[in-house]
Amino acid sequence: GWAGEGPGASGKNRHVCHAAARLEMGSLWEEFNRLGTEMIVTKAGRWEPERPGGLQRWGGHPLPTPSLRRRMFPTFQVKLSGLDPLADYVLLMDFIPLDDKRYRWGWGNGGGGPDLGVLSPSLPCRYAFHSSSWLAAGRAEPAAPGRVHFHPDSPAKGAQWMRQIVSFDKLKLTNNLLDDNGHIILNSMHRYQPRFHVVFVDPRHDSERFAHQNFKSFSFPETQFMAVTAYQNHRITQLKIASNPFAKGFRDGDPEP
Repeated sequence: GWAGEGPGASGKNRHVCHAAARLEMGSLWEEFNRLGTEMIVTKAGRWEPERPGGLQRWGGHPLPTPSLRRRMFPTFQVKLSGLDPLADYVLLMDFIPLDDKRYRWGWGNGGGGPDLGVLSPSLPCRYAFHSSSWLAAGRAEPAAPGRVHFHPDSPAKGAQWMRQIVSFDKLKLTNNLLDDNGHIILNSMHRYQPRFHVVFVDPRHDSERFAHQNFKSFSFPETQFMAVTAYQNHRITQLKIASNPFAKGFRDGDPEP
């Protein structure tokens, strides 16, 4: 369905107060979210592999390794409504930490892995299966420099933004604190929430006075993810291969599509 901003939307400029956004591929995002979405970050600044490269192994399962061509998967895409067709807008994204923790992937039930234990009076003891899961491993590292990603078509008229699905397939992530390419900088093994912002381009000469009124923000909980340098959960790997059209070679058993 269509999403609004929620609390705080009142007092906004009339050019943004009715804006609404619908997340595309919502069911696929939810499927990943149930498993615990992971997104690759590298020194070079990448999202997910557009075409999986060579193979590494984890627990007997193949994992896509960084390749030269990468795109976010699932791609962050939204459908907009409620904009002024004749007004100009800038669209952008940023990413905020979900908590103040650093994580590791390990064995144990500590906060995420399913506990399939069974209690029964007919059994002499309790049988439990503790799967691998994300475990808190300490306090978060200092926050990376805050950056935003502007959609490359910005600014554009509201009519143009509403005419088609808005895709952020050019957005790139990195864990390189010294990045000078404008990529989004994130700490690996930390959890993040993407945010999407619609900003009205106010033509008034004193528009900075109204900056807090001229934007509207959207967050979709199903797009939360763990930033990693290599996939940890083999179920995430399997789902990416099964649902990513660029991973056809992996589904056919060819490691070099």
